[in-house]
Amino acid sequence: MKKPDKDIDLMVRACYNMDELYNRGEHPMKFLIVVDMQVDFISGSLGSAHAAAIVPNVVEKVMSFEGKVIFTRDTHFDNYFDTQEGRKLPVLHCVKDTDGWQICDELKPFVDSVVDKVTFGSVDLPKYILGCGEPIEEIALCGLCTDICVISNAMILKSTFPEARITVDANCCAGVTMESHQTALDAMKAAQIEII
Repeated sequence: MKKPDKDIDLMVRACYNMDELYNRGEHPMKFLIVVDMQVDFISGSLGSAHAAAIVPNVVEKVMSFEGKVIFTRDTHFDNYFDTQEGRKLPVLHCVKDTDGWQICDELKPFVDSVVDKVTFGSVDLPKYILGCGEPIEEIALCGLCTDICVISNAMILKSTFPEARITVDANCCAGVTMESHQTALDAMKAAQIEII
């Protein structure tokens, strides 16, 4: 019989009942995913006052978080306009190694772990979390944009870790518009993601 691969074994462990883990002496981890707090989404080509307004809230959340903080970084290349996203949103942004691709200055001191992603949601993010090798108690998300990348990653994480507590901090997120921000929060709440 073939041995289960490491990722599957870790995922099974990640979904154990938390009480059982504590009884076995294991201590589940908490993760904070800071989604795309990049210059282009705050003050650059796709920046907005709403995005700029959440920066102090996100800084405070990161500083006070007791667990592992992981940043995601939207990452495009010179061929952006040839991609589906580039054809539907013809605004060049977050091109790798440009100023706009960088995490904003206010959060740079806290950046340790980064997952670059080439689309809205990252299929590598759950693998990265699993690679930490610990059971998962909670995954919190914040960042930009609520209605595009935050919701995409929240849904991927909820699907991958159905027994983990997944939360999104509404005061640490901003959408393309206030209406789309609220619509995304409502959609996540319907999928049993806690909005705090």
